[in-house]
Amino acid sequence: MNAPTDHVAITRGTGMRTLGNLIWLVVGGLSMSLVWMLVSILAFVSIVGIPWARACWTISDFAFTPFGKEVINRRDLTLKRDIGTSVLGSVGNVIWFVFAGFWLSLGHAVSGALCCVTIIGIPFGIQHFKLAGLAVAPIGKTIVSNELARAAREANAKAALTSLRD
Repeated sequence: MNAPTDHVAITRGTGMRTLGNLIWLVVGGLSMSLVWMLVSILAFVSIVGIPWARACWTISDFAFTPFGKEVINRRDLTLKRDIGTSVLGSVGNVIWFVFAGFWLSLGHAVSGALCCVTIIGIPFGIQHFKLAGLAVAPIGKTIVSNELARAAREANAKAALTSLRD
């Protein structure tokens, strides 16, 4: 009995996500996505910045269509430590912030503030603020669907609760 209702909710959610992403492109998403691509290319060309170039490219895709996606710490998703979620990842984030993160974060913060001037623009401003936070420290993060991020958080919460009860 719930199948038709669930299907309608999924279809409505997908339609709203698509509409949000289309409007997003006009309110700063396209320009900031292009800036992320440019930073990715510059990082790649510098040779030293290759580790950051792939992350920038992935984030440019997220900056192009952010609705329906979420940023999550890789350790929360995989339950494993890797270079990006270790101390080296923190050092990489500091280096990143000095050379590019500050400016990208500032661009998203200004775009977010401009979007929040109107009530209709608030959801888009919130997306810019999320991207501003990501621009500060992108190493050790990954971008997944909202559903996958929610499932990972729920699984981690259940595991933490189980360990507390033991």
